[in-house]
Amino acid sequence: MKKLTIVFFILITTLLNAQEWKTDYELSGFLKTPKYDETLAFCYRLSEASPIATIQNLGISPQGREIPMMIIDRDGLSDPAAIRAKGRIVVLIQACIHPGEPDGKDAMLVFLRDLLIDKKNKNLLDNTSLLFIPILNVDGHERFGPYNRINQNGPEEMGWRTNALNLNLNRDYLKAETPEIQQWLKMFNKWLPDFFIDIHTTDGADYQYALTYDLEVYGTLDSGLTRWLNNIYEPRIKAGMKESGFLIFPYVQFRKWHDPRSGMRTGAAPPMISQGYAAVQNRPGLLIETHMLKDYKTRVESTLKMLEQTLSILNHQAGTLKTLISMADISTASPGFRTEKFPVLLKTSQKDSTMVKFEGFEYSVVKSDLTGGDWFIYDNTKPVTFTVPFFNKTFPEVETLLPAAYIIPAEWSLIADRLKLHGVKIDQLTESTNATVKSYRFRDFEFRKEPNEGRQMVNTKCEDIEEARNFAKGSFIITMNQRTARVIAAALEPMAAGSFVEWGFFNPVFEQKEYSETYVMEPMARQMLANNADLKKEFEEKLNSDKEFAKDQWKILNWFYSKTPYWDNRYAIYPIGKIYDNQTIENLRKISAPLN
Repeated sequence: MKKLTIVFFILITTLLNAQEWKTDYELSGFLKTPKYDETLAFCYRLSEASPIATIQNLGISPQGREIPMMIIDRDGLSDPAAIRAKGRIVVLIQACIHPGEPDGKDAMLVFLRDLLIDKKNKNLLDNTSLLFIPILNVDGHERFGPYNRINQNGPEEMGWRTNALNLNLNRDYLKAETPEIQQWLKMFNKWLPDFFIDIHTTDGADYQYALTYDLEVYGTLDSGLTRWLNNIYEPRIKAGMKESGFLIFPYVQFRKWHDPRSGMRTGAAPPMISQGYAAVQNRPGLLIETHMLKDYKTRVESTLKMLEQTLSILNHQAGTLKTLISMADISTASPGFRTEKFPVLLKTSQKDSTMVKFEGFEYSVVKSDLTGGDWFIYDNTKPVTFTVPFFNKTFPEVETLLPAAYIIPAEWSLIADRLKLHGVKIDQLTESTNATVKSYRFRDFEFRKEPNEGRQMVNTKCEDIEEARNFAKGSFIITMNQRTARVIAAALEPMAAGSFVEWGFFNPVFEQKEYSETYVMEPMARQMLANNADLKKEFEEKLNSDKEFAKDQWKILNWFYSKTPYWDNRYAIYPIGKIYDNQTIENLRKISAPLN
């Protein structure tokens, strides 16, 4: 009888303990996600209950909220150097950069409860340590309500996509304007995680997969790490997820929106978004995109399994991954990195495809009597396997030989400040100097009509130029013999996707500031034509090829003005110089010092 009482007491205690540690998501019957305060309270409870978990704050949001990050290490270490001294790799897992997509937050709270309280999956910490950001966009998270994701099936309420400034944090990694991402970058460069997982929920067509994923294997990541993702990680994660009961597929866009039969396309992720940014930092990143139309429990469970399977692979592959990252950093900093043309802009081929099987649903397309557009009607009771073309081959649309160094004029200190956030090492001139540099002249530029992320973006073409320039004391020297060379090129090469030029950091150079009066240019233009036969031929060709130009007096006379010595010789010239000559760099080193 006494033995039975003890067993009963243990059973009741276990059940009460299990109830005490249920997450808000579980207590709601898998229908709700907790708000900011509830989420943090659970994280702090976990940290207090477990000696291997600690919490640090990344910083403060625009509305004054803390942005916490949990650190889980088998020895309770919370310093990156101490963890790496133990030989472990660091895995960063991030949720709620888009707070309307909270699946990763709830999946990780369940995972950490199982790990820290129930001691489940403890072996996953043998060779890895975890960083977990439950809510990156804390202000957007608290714009909480039931109507924030019109396309999405649960939870009952969720946060908003953007931060309090209405900026999308997952477009800000490279330009680094938001306080949240600036603080994130300081953390990233302190820890330099070996693998990055960013968790989202997708939009788009209906299909069978509860979860799709993206890996940056299309040309922006180091080749050794790309091969590891293609040959080791991806086959193992697909097999592991299938065994767990979840088929997965690469995250794609359909060639015709909502229409799987039209075929699928993917390509290189720009560094403005998470996995693209990780790639230029020589770190593999995983984007998880659960499917919006699946119920919330299915989405969270598939995310949980993806995390468990990924950590199992990483724990097994920790030594290999650490070696590959070290080799990538060394290679990127070496002179050999700059001996071949660098792919500044990668595009997906529209001619080269592979036929693949895609698990979708039957659907019909009817002509809407309301809008006149195509109305896609999916029947998720009728699963079907489509065989469709998958366009996933990229090619370099723009290439360049990277310089040995870039030089940024002192007046463009904002650019140096942004690059410093990315872990770029920068020197500064202690006196003014003259240097011959290569650079670009912009032409055929066009500004977008609508702002994007609060900026007026520009599309431009470039012509190579070479000229002698004077650089004032305080100008910035950025040599490329550092592991962040890919980041530097992504930011400073104007034609790169999401470069600082494209984001509008240099828009003032596109503005003409001096003008001529038409009555001044009318006689001057005639004299110029009479004195210069080549100019006359060029003018006639311009008239014949550009009808808008031919009808506009001001454009015609401004064109003549641009051919005079009065024209602004800095107009549409990229202010940043490129230096290829090692002797010039050595001379600059003698009159420069590290930027604090």
